[in-house]
Amino acid sequence: MKQIFRDRQGSLRNGWWILTFLALFLVSQPVYRVVSKAMQQHGFDGAWLSPLPVVFLLLVTYACLRLRRESLAAVGLRLDLTWAREILYGAGLGIALILLVTGLIAVTGGVRFSLDPARSLSALTMGAWVFAWAVLLEELLFRGFVFQRLLDGIGAWPALVAMAVLFALAHWGNPGMEGATVMWATIDTALGAILLGLAYLRTRRLALPIGIHFGWNWAQGALLGFDVSGFDQAGWLLPELLGKPQWLTGGTFGPEASIFAVLVDAVAVVLMWRWKGSAQARPTMLTSAMQAIPSARES
Repeated sequence: MKQIFRDRQGSLRNGWWILTFLALFLVSQPVYRVVSKAMQQHGFDGAWLSPLPVVFLLLVTYACLRLRRESLAAVGLRLDLTWAREILYGAGLGIALILLVTGLIAVTGGVRFSLDPARSLSALTMGAWVFAWAVLLEELLFRGFVFQRLLDGIGAWPALVAMAVLFALAHWGNPGMEGATVMWATIDTALGAILLGLAYLRTRRLALPIGIHFGWNWAQGALLGFDVSGFDQAGWLLPELLGKPQWLTGGTFGPEASIFAVLVDAVAVVLMWRWKGSAQARPTMLTSAMQAIPSARES
């Protein structure tokens, strides 16, 4: 009976830690709704409520880590100069990737750009604010505590694939998910999740995946003006789709549903997989699935 709950080292099994996280998360939701409603009654609304779900998710994560006698640094949130540097590197990479995708769409005649008459620096700044909190929320959910318990429990590639499937399914209810978009957006979203998961594995910090995710979303929406995962976003530029097939342009879902996004992200996944990374060696419980990747061995 003890083996159901404890591993050979006497530690609580990772599956029970995941269930603990989910239980605390569910318990936190009624409280979140009460606090959110109260803040709205005091004039906080829209973008100014963006940090609230992140705060609650951080509290749930922190509670689980304290039960394990660990700090937030254990989940990849050690805020230091290295963390800041990886945020910046990641943002640059994310911006470069989405610019490459949209450049390929433009070169093949799928889109043309003009300056948005309503553009403003404040809109760019507000876009950064909203995307930053949205990205923090998604990275804590999909590359945070649960993902890391899966890594320790079932190994790297099974964990990466499992979270990629969940990440893709989480986008199925988004606007624009219809026709050919469903297939291409699902494939690209799953590849994006694998890329971000590998970015965590190579650094053992959440900074690089957060940076990549933020750079991609911010440049796609606030800078280029595309819809982001189906949601409208005003940008500095105003893109005009030119009647090419939806699988080429991404349609109303945005460039993430384009075949070019799939190709670019697939190449990025291979490059991230081959990169040896910067993570310092420390004891892990990863299975042979991770050990089977030569470049994944930490120095």
